[in-house]
Amino acid sequence: MPVHVPSTTAGVEDVVAVLVLLTEFAMLRGPLLRSQVRLYAFQSLAVSVLAVVVAATRHLADIYALAGLSFVLKVVIVPAVMTRLLRDVDVDLAGSSKLGVASSMLVALAVSVFGFFAVGSLHVHSSLLPSTTLAVASAVVLVAFVLIVLRSDVVSQAMGFFSLENGVSIAGLVIAAGLPLVVETTFLFDLLVAVVAFGIIIRVHHGRSRTLSTDELDRLRG
Repeated sequence: MPVHVPSTTAGVEDVVAVLVLLTEFAMLRGPLLRSQVRLYAFQSLAVSVLAVVVAATRHLADIYALAGLSFVLKVVIVPAVMTRLLRDVDVDLAGSSKLGVASSMLVALAVSVFGFFAVGSLHVHSSLLPSTTLAVASAVVLVAFVLIVLRSDVVSQAMGFFSLENGVSIAGLVIAAGLPLVVETTFLFDLLVAVVAFGIIIRVHHGRSRTLSTDELDRLRG
């Protein structure tokens, strides 16, 4: 039986996806909001590097432009905006999780394992569709949802939403890198809108309640 040896490109894609997933776990565990922003910047840098690798190996010139836009927006602009907002509100501690740190990590580990094996169970094998990278990307998305649900402050929830987009970007790069540039940049436009929306929420919410906790907002549910 012939042994399938993964290509260098597939290996790089897997390494980048795993780095993004590990960064997601670090964001869930980190108690400081500024550290979450720095981790998101590193995570986004890894995604930008992956875009360059995909562009070089698949000879897709448009992806170079996408990598540049991703770097400028997600590595430079978004972290700068979030850091400025944190400086203005003078809050650096993340809101307490609805679960303890150990329990949160166990939940994240469980959902990541579920996402990984759920995609693996599809038995999709193709040189143009790295199933391992896709499985890790789905785990990133699920762990990002855990961060959004379990953390009780606006900034952590915003960073969870932004990092969720990174998981989607990884999946898009390995599955549909050949899509037109206008389609690829739609995700970046959505991220830009989300940054503006979360920025307004952070300023208004802190201005009214002098806190970034969402506990008071949870009481408004009908």
